Amino acid sequence: MDTNTLIDPYDTLLLDLDGVVYLGRNAVPAAPESLRRAAEGGVRLAYVTNNASRTPAAIAQHLRALGAPAEPEDVVTSAQAAARVVAERVEPGAAVLVVGGMGLRSALRVHGLRPVSTALEGPVAVVQGIAPDLSYGLLAEGTLAVRGGALFVAANADSTMPTGRGELPGNGSMVRVIATATGVEPIVAGKPEPPLHRESMLRTGSQRPLVVGDRLDTDIEGATNAGVDSLLVLTGVAGPLDVLTAAPRHRPTYIAADLSDLHRPYPEVRRIADGWTCEGWTARWEEGVLTLEGGGGPLDGLRAASAATWEAVGEGRADEDAVKAALDSALSPRASRSG
Repeated sequence: MDTNTLIDPYDTLLLDLDGVVYLGRNAVPAAPESLRRAAEGGVRLAYVTNNASRTPAAIAQHLRALGAPAEPEDVVTSAQAAARVVAERVEPGAAVLVVGGMGLRSALRVHGLRPVSTALEGPVAVVQGIAPDLSYGLLAEGTLAVRGGALFVAANADSTMPTGRGELPGNGSMVRVIATATGVEPIVAGKPEPPLHRESMLRTGSQRPLVVGDRLDTDIEGATNAGVDSLLVLTGVAGPLDVLTAAPRHRPTYIAADLSDLHRPYPEVRRIADGWTCEGWTARWEEGVLTLEGGGGPLDGLRAASAATWEAVGEGRADEDAVKAALDSALSPRASRSG
């Protein structure tokens, strides 16, 4: 592995899957070979996903088919985090109603809990995760159980999930059915909440992790909540405008086009007297508006623009109108992804 590359300070990559390693059934370009190179250089790979529908074995098999190195023990799911949340609060062997798929059922069994499908079986908890065949009947059973006093745990609260066809409703959208019907908000196990990061650290033993994701409100906020560094890749949900208008908790440590940037030196983003520079670009905040001058790789312009914008707005958020003109003129979203 090259010296002085972005990946060098870290012993573990905590990688999101959807939008980072794959989109639907297909690999994100450059992802498998970049991950193989990282593993060959001695970096531990942990695939950390909010998707609770599949088992770690099924996810690992999918990753290997795409050419990425993966074993079931390398996969950490929100289903596993949710199962631990439940197991720490109920008696061993307790019945837990699963509003979701096999990933949740398998994770519960690992903790000695008994998955059930109806409220008539007296579940002490309800765990909800996304599944392609999630039915009204299961949502109704979950509603009855929560109304009856069962603990309510959600694998994650993602409102959408990226696929090869575009963004589809995520578990967070489905969770609103039971929450609205019962007036009970779930304990959320997945990103950006602490349980999934805790699960990842327990399983990897990492001392210097780097969180890698494509979503600001889950991956990057989760890293912020955990106090660890983060890398945003522009291959999934978040785009350049999202980055520039991000709230403090959503601001990544690094911005990259894709996972191949792990193996390149990260360019210096430097403060100058009246702005920020990065590889030929100069970004300034003048009279409440972002200006961006220079040339070079579009991604470097985004890095300079982010530094200038985040400094100017501090703990607030930039207004889209204040940054969009500079973004449109110099850093179109398509160009930014190829920097």
